[in-house]
Amino acid sequence: MSSMSDKPEKLITDDGLRLDGRRADEIRPMKIEIGVLSRADGSCYLEWGRNKILVGVFGPREAHPRRMQRADSAVIRYKYNMASFSVEDRARPGPSRRSIEISKVSREAFEPVIMAELFPKTAIDIYVEVLQADAGTRTAAINASSIALADAGIPMKGLITSCAFGKVDGQIVLDLNKEEDNYGEADFPVAMTQDGEITLMQMDGHLTPDEIKKGLELVKKGCKEILEIQQAVLRKKFETPVEETVEEVTDTEDTGNKVVEAEAPLEYASEAAVVEEALEEAEEIEEEQLCEETVETDAVAEEIPEFEELEDIIKEAEALVEEDTVEDVVEVEIEEEALEEEALEEEALEEALEEEAEFEASFEAAPEPEDFEELEPIEEEVSSEVEEVEFDSEELTYEETQLEEETGIEEVASEETFEPEPEIESETKTRTEVPAEEAVKAEVEPEEKKCEGPWKVVKDPSESGSRGENE
Repeated sequence: MSSMSDKPEKLITDDGLRLDGRRADEIRPMKIEIGVLSRADGSCYLEWGRNKILVGVFGPREAHPRRMQRADSAVIRYKYNMASFSVEDRARPGPSRRSIEISKVSREAFEPVIMAELFPKTAIDIYVEVLQADAGTRTAAINASSIALADAGIPMKGLITSCAFGKVDGQIVLDLNKEEDNYGEADFPVAMTQDGEITLMQMDGHLTPDEIKKGLELVKKGCKEILEIQQAVLRKKFETPVEETVEEVTDTEDTGNKVVEAEAPLEYASEAAVVEEALEEAEEIEEEQLCEETVETDAVAEEIPEFEELEDIIKEAEALVEEDTVEDVVEVEIEEEALEEEALEEEALEEALEEEAEFEASFEAAPEPEDFEELEPIEEEVSSEVEEVEFDSEELTYEETQLEEETGIEEVASEETFEPEPEIESETKTRTEVPAEEAVKAEVEPEEKKCEGPWKVVKDPSESGSRGENE
């Protein structure tokens, strides 16, 4: 940095001009280029005086790290950096307190106009690189960033313009240069929207309220000029080019309207003539077709009554045909029903004849008296077999009665077994005596069957008297 000994004697001459030849209310010349970075979504290169600023805009894109994301709007990140070769004395690379402070206030200047609510959980990154510094770098960076955002297609309510005023040799001047910033008495940068709303205001030095009011008036004038430059640059890029044509205006007598005709350039005169001839031929063909169509429509209109009469005749014929067809259908159905009834009657007659034939055949197959005589000995044999079967059935019934008696005795015995304990002792005593009696009776009556249980089953219940007496 230059020392105080390099300070000029006067920053404003007696003529009211500044060191660079500007008046107090004039800004430095500005040059803007758009789309200088191919990898950025939007970019801008700005030269303002001897300031050279390069800005790149990226986004909206996903915000990383994710803890920085906002659920309802995008995050705006503004990074201001001065290259180490941007000033006479080499600047220390990396962020400094000054660059961090400028990044913060510049980001806050854009927040009111960027529609961040349209892109939740995203980030809009604005990278500013100062290639050459000559006072007023923050205001130049804001102007360049506004153009880069518009180039990236970021929705905004309007452009942001920025300019600064200061106090030099006791006089309020607009857009300070390097010498005026270094040796002046005050610096007051301001940023505002197209509607004149201030989004950034800082002050370095001492100013009175009247001086601030006067300086703000100058800033409004300077921002208006900068806005016109920004709009012209954007319009130049995004507007479609319009070819200049020579227009001739002729007044028509009938309507009084103005007709504008464009003359083609001389280079394309022959091609234009060919095109005009083709258009004329096409128009003539269309006119001929229209005439033919009108003639056809007139002929059709004349023939309409005849067509109506023909249609009525056709309808009447169709009605008569329909009536005839209905009568034919009814007659056919009646004939079909009569044929079906005749077929049913024939089937019934055939069935009756078949039944009569079967009945007669049954009479013919009946046995004669001689056959009955041969069958008599067979009947006697069958009757004898039936008697034997009946005899066997009587034996079976007798055996069944014996079995029932035996089962009844067994049931009585089983009931006696479930008597109280004192009687069980007497039963055990009799069990020892029973085997001897059973052995004697087995010799006398071998036909009797023995039961598997401890009690002897007998035919006559009187035989169990001894057992009852013992009990």
